Amino acid sequence: MGKKLTSRAEDYSKWYNELVIKADLAENSGVRGCMVIKPYGFAIWEKMQAALDRMFKDTGHENAYFPLFIPKSYLSKEASHVEGFAKECAVVTHYRLKNADDGKGIVVDEDAKLEEELIVRPTSETIIWDTYRRWIQSYRDLPLKINQWANVVRWEMRTRLFLRTAEFLWQEGHTAHATEKEAVEEAELMMNVYAEFAEKYMAVPVIKGTKTESERFAGALETYCIEALMQDGKALQAGTSHFLGQNFAKAFDVKFASKEGGQEYVWATSWGVSTRLVGALIMTHSDDNGLVLPPKLAPIQVVIVPIYKGIEQLEAISEKVHPLLNDLRAKGISVKYDDRDTHKPGFKFNEYELKGVPVRLAIGQRDLENGTYEVARRDTLQKESVPAENIVAHIEQLLEDMQKNIFERAKQHQQTHITEVDSYDEFKAVLEEKGGFISAHWDGTAATEEKIKEETKATIRCIPLHVKNEEGKCVVTGKPSPYRVLFAKAY
Repeated sequence: MGKKLTSRAEDYSKWYNELVIKADLAENSGVRGCMVIKPYGFAIWEKMQAALDRMFKDTGHENAYFPLFIPKSYLSKEASHVEGFAKECAVVTHYRLKNADDGKGIVVDEDAKLEEELIVRPTSETIIWDTYRRWIQSYRDLPLKINQWANVVRWEMRTRLFLRTAEFLWQEGHTAHATEKEAVEEAELMMNVYAEFAEKYMAVPVIKGTKTESERFAGALETYCIEALMQDGKALQAGTSHFLGQNFAKAFDVKFASKEGGQEYVWATSWGVSTRLVGALIMTHSDDNGLVLPPKLAPIQVVIVPIYKGIEQLEAISEKVHPLLNDLRAKGISVKYDDRDTHKPGFKFNEYELKGVPVRLAIGQRDLENGTYEVARRDTLQKESVPAENIVAHIEQLLEDMQKNIFERAKQHQQTHITEVDSYDEFKAVLEEKGGFISAHWDGTAATEEKIKEETKATIRCIPLHVKNEEGKCVVTGKPSPYRVLFAKAY
């Protein structure tokens, strides 16, 4: 499998990049800032997609699809929205016309400039609200709860596989409601759906909260978020849900006839998560040996490696293994039998450890005689010998235990990395020496927020949802503060 990974302690960033490439998750492409997601990485995304899609549908949402291109004039209709995305938009200005064939293929005609430039979607609020104007006439058409699975483009200058790329995959939900109360409830509901997914499937503990005004989504009145903590003490925004008020409805003139017969603007939300969740998964759980995947999202949950000399031994082992494959699959467990004769068992053990396969079974001649399997679990690297007659029940229980253990380990790390500070000196010391979330008083002004960001690179990750009222003084200005907020350096 080549040389070992750089250790996390030595260079966390290098460890992450090496792991993504060596575990066959993704690679850089011929297009600057864009990645190729390889089959193993895409299989993790597909598992995430399937779980989230089910959760969306269970909460009354339907999938649709909207165009990749957005007329430039649409983006300009909502002032703060265009300001928020203007610097990272990719713009289509020309199309190609075929002139007389010059033997070299297609020639660009000078007249082939688009009448109106098109934005490659950075997000879809504008094209969707233009559509909703045609779909919504009456209160009977509400609520409208639509999600789309799509790709978006944000022209990032500094990119990193999964965490920040110029093009990425995501889902974006866009809903329309008759009342403000309904829209706020929807935005909060989707934040809770994301938190449940992160904790139940990804085994990533998160803190729910709201963003400060300067950190909100462009065009939102409130942004709800879930914040996760990576092993290196940096935070990662794992999902956001926005209460958009009536801003987009007014910009695109989306009104409905109310029960009372009047005309009213609808209330809106939007919410999304992206392939950066794969990055969060890697950085929350993995170790110096490779990926550690929670069983619920592992493409292969169990791998079986035969250890044999000669074809006869392999045939005897295979005869024993094939009924087990059927039994595990009948239980909904994804399993792979790796009987390749091109690689030695040691190579295979390293490969599956690197790829984070939760459970590895080995079976050799002695196991065959004793009626046992050697079972290794990826999270603790412990091995044990298990009788063949108990193996299916053992694996079922083991996968459950591992899912819980991986979450508890991450939860422990999160809880020991939330530090309360009461002075700016203490704030800076904790940030440099320990990292993690810093719980501190802030005076509520954008100026102080910006000063802290400039001087320390730490941002306010969120105002925790159930923040307790606690009179204090801002760590920078000494002005009164009603509660603590969470700061961290972030991806």
